[in-house]
Order: sequence, then C-alpha cells, then structure tokens
Amino acid sequence: MPSPTGRVRRAAAGDGPAAPRGSASTADHGGSRAAAAERAAVRRAATPPSDRPRGASVPAARPPRYTAGGNRPRGSARRGAARLPKQVRDAWDRPLTAYYVILGAGLLITVLGLVMVYSASMIQALRYGLPSTYYFRKQLMAVAIGSVLLYAAARMPIRLHRALAYPLLLGAVFLMCLVQVPGIGQTVNGNTNWLSIGGPFQLQPSEFGKLALVMWGADLLARKNEKKLLTQWKHLLVPLVPVAVLLLGLIMLGGDMGTTMVLTAVLFGLLWLAGAPTRLFTGVLAAAGVLAALFVATSPNRMGRLHCIAATSPGANDQCWQAVHGIYALASGGWFGTGLGASVEKWGELPEPHTDFIFAVTGEELGLAGTLSVLALFAALGYAGIRVAGRTEDPFVRFAAGGVTTWITVQSVINVGAVLGLLPIAGVPLPLFSYGGSALLPTMYAVGLLISFARSEPAARAALAMREHNSLTGVMKRTMRRRTGRRPSGER
Repeated sequence: MPSPTGRVRRAAAGDGPAAPRGSASTADHGGSRAAAAERAAVRRAATPPSDRPRGASVPAARPPRYTAGGNRPRGSARRGAARLPKQVRDAWDRPLTAYYVILGAGLLITVLGLVMVYSASMIQALRYGLPSTYYFRKQLMAVAIGSVLLYAAARMPIRLHRALAYPLLLGAVFLMCLVQVPGIGQTVNGNTNWLSIGGPFQLQPSEFGKLALVMWGADLLARKNEKKLLTQWKHLLVPLVPVAVLLLGLIMLGGDMGTTMVLTAVLFGLLWLAGAPTRLFTGVLAAAGVLAALFVATSPNRMGRLHCIAATSPGANDQCWQAVHGIYALASGGWFGTGLGASVEKWGELPEPHTDFIFAVTGEELGLAGTLSVLALFAALGYAGIRVAGRTEDPFVRFAAGGVTTWITVQSVINVGAVLGLLPIAGVPLPLFSYGGSALLPTMYAVGLLISFARSEPAARAALAMREHNSLTGVMKRTMRRRTGRRPSGER
C-alpha cells in the first residue's frame, strides 16, 4: 500500500489519483480543477506527436481577445484604421456639418485674431504715445458689433437678405462717391478710401462694396435664372458687369489696387457660377488682365511692389523693406514660434504688424504650427462654403454662398501670398484676423450669411427642429421629475 506521501507527490505530478478535496497538498500545489486542466493542456501541447497516444488531438488555442496591457490585437487596429475614411465621410455628410464648420471656423479665426492683434499692436501703440491696449480695445468693440451682425444675418430669412441687396448697393455707392469729395475723404498710406465718422474712428466704404456686390449680384442673377435669361450674353453681362466696373472705378480713384483685385475675383466667381461660356469668361478675364497691367505699369509704387516678389534684401532705398522683414519674421518662428508676445520684428522693424502683416507676426510667435492652424481654419471655412453652394437648390443661395466663399478665399490668398513673398504686397487685410473694423464688420455679416444658408437646407432644418424638440422634451422631463420628487406641504 503506497504511503500518503507518495500519493500526494504523484497527484501533484498528475500521475496518480487526485488528493482529497480541501487537503493541504492541494492548496500548496494549486490542485484546483481549472489549474490542473490548464497544466494538462500545456503538457499535451509540449509532447511531440510521436510520443502522444494514438487518436489523441491537441485542442486549438483560442486567440486572445486582448493583448497584454489591455490593448486590442493588431488586426482589430488595422480594421479600425481601414474604417476611418468611411467614418470621416459619413460625419462630413451629416446635415449640420457645414453649419458647425462655418460657425466654429469663423469664431476661432476671430478669437485668434483678437489675441494676435493685441500681441502685434502693443509696441505700435506705445510708439504713438497710446495705451498698449488701444488697438485691441477698438478691435474688441468691432468684434462685439460684428457678432450682433453675424447673429442677425444667421437668423434672418433668405427673402429678407434679398430685400436688403439693393439698399446695401446704393448705400455703398453713395459712400464711395462721398470719399472722392475733397475735404471729406481721408487719405491713409497713400490711398484715399476712408471716411472719418468722428473721433478716432474711420470707415472704409470699399469693404462694404464687396458685400454689396455679392448680395446684389446674387439677387440679380437669381431673378434672371428664374426667367431663363442667363443663356443670353446680354442678360448675363448687363447690368452686372457695368455696376461692378462702377464700383471698381470708384475704388481705383482712391488708389486701392488690393480691394480692386478682390472685387474683380468676386465678379468672376459670380459669372462662373452663373454658367458663363468659356469664350465669354476668357474675354472678360483678358480685358481685366489688360486693365490691371495698365494700372500697374503707370504707377511706380505698384511696379516697385511687383519687383519685391521673392526679394531677399531690402534693395535700393529700402524699397522691399516690408517684404523682406516679413520673411525674417516667418523664418525666426521655427516650428513652434518664439512665444506669444515675444516677436522681435514688431519692435519697429516690420511695418503694419497688426494689419497687412499680422500673419508674419503669427508665424514668428506661434511658428509653423500656428500658421498652419490658421490656414487650416480658412480652408475649412472655404470648403464648407463650397459645400453649401453646391448642395442647395435655391439660385440666390448658390450665387451668394459662392460669392462670399470667393471673396474670403481670394483675399486670404492675396494676403498670405504677399507675406510669403509669392505675390506683390496689395495692402489687403487677412479676413476676420487682421486689425480693422471696416473690414471685420462686412466679413462677419458674410459669415452669418453662410450660416443662414447652411441652416436653410431641408435636412439641416429637420435636424435642428428635432434637436430643439429633444432638448425641450428633456427639460420638461427633468422639471416633472423634480416636481414628482417633492414632498407635499406638511409632510414630514
């Protein structure tokens, strides 16, 4: 009869009968059924096929659901990465995506612009004997007024926008004519495009001319589209092109070539959206190119700006000083910048650091990461505007959304291209970002216009109505729950 010690040793090795339940040997050697089964499976897997009994099979090992550390297996991660593009497309195709992108990008650009205006204008204000927050406070006031305009434009019905088109055009033309009256118009940096409205505040009517051309042109083309007249050249060009030429002439009388370029781009955008034939489009473009070359060739100042493209030294008489120091500011920023407020070029080296060349100060203080973030926001805003224009069935919405998108995108390209040395310095601000209330107010109204168009899509209206209904229902349920939970008066 084997001894108890031998039975315990054989049971622990798996060669004999198991030890009695609850014995000390079982507790010491992990003799539970699960542990024994696991050890037996390991031994069978480690036994060569030749040593296994005939007919024995090795159970297939189940793949682990999670790897060490709690992470999913590599195959699951690959499947998730493969599904990512589809998920992005599905998210972009949602009804309210354009609405949120326009609202978010517009507000982020404006807020970041406020921060950079304060940082870039402090030294400029102190040089003129003003408080360091002088320009920031004026810009903050313009943002507050512009926010009211944005909200009003976003909530306004489309028919009211169309009703405001003609009054806005007449008002812009009147103010632009008033600028040319001696003693009334103000000259700033060689351009006579300003009106003094009391105290330190000035108004640039040409900025409102951009918005007027977009809204009036969209309403005009929409009315002609309803009557099937846009297939005829005379109805496509008249009176759109003559009115645009009138606005361009009034702007050129003041010497503002940059605003003229933006307004011309808006005109071409409207003609393109209206389906202008290629021959007609090419003809108008060639005529505009000839006139632009004539205006540049007859102005030594504009010729000098043209020669400063890709300049690496200030040149004779420091003609390219601003262009070169804009490149110096961008080069000093590196990947992540020198830090907010730590720009060196704004200390008198870079002219107009808070207006035309605020993008250069942004590159110096926030680096490549900051400038790419700003460009990404403008790209998102432009792409959402194109989506709104492409998905609508309303001709006015299509023309107006396309005109606003063309305006903001082209003006951004002109400003950033001048700072990078790829285009001549045109003197146009970066939309929603640079200092200047005259440029900010109509641009914020235009962003509100895009938001209104994004909300007017049938699917977006249904989604917003459902969201408001769910929100109201949730509030009512929470209110009823609180009332139900209250004890009656007098109950203890």
